[in-house]
Amino acid sequence: MPRLIGDRILLREYRREDIHGIRQWCNDPEIVDNLSDIFLYPHTMNASEQYLNSILEGKTDQKGFVIALKDTEDYIGQIDLFRIDWKNRSCELGIVIGMKDYLGRGFGAEAIRLVQNFVFHRMNLNRIQLELHDFNERAYNCYVKCGFKEEGRFREKCFVNGRYVDAIYMSILRKEYVERV
Repeated sequence: MPRLIGDRILLREYRREDIHGIRQWCNDPEIVDNLSDIFLYPHTMNASEQYLNSILEGKTDQKGFVIALKDTEDYIGQIDLFRIDWKNRSCELGIVIGMKDYLGRGFGAEAIRLVQNFVFHRMNLNRIQLELHDFNERAYNCYVKCGFKEEGRFREKCFVNGRYVDAIYMSILRKEYVERV
């Protein structure tokens, strides 16, 4: 995939040295509680290396980018596309800003906008969808800011930190994206 260049960030290929950035957040409860249950148990160095190797060796259907600072190309997070459905022209989006110093500063929104343009104008997909926990207000507000619309909720679908929470489903269609830009 090509690099996608924004104002403050660039979306680039994964590199072996990104393991250090991944390891900074993959066992941090403040970060992973907002993500899927694949981080329910401690993520070992071996598991992190296997994950990164699967991407580097092209052994996964996941396609994605490292979110890096434009000036230094340092890893601050990642944004990935899952379950790409070429027949129905859709995909799922996952994003994490793993370096806490960069949370709440608009880097996620900038990465999402770059990926939206790529998905709709380069991949020729029609729909991007995602799922998040109802308590993740920062992510919810970011997705709304980027044009995603709430489609529904699965009530008390996820068990997080001793309580059941709703899973919110959101999406954006190509025509909605085009109207916004």
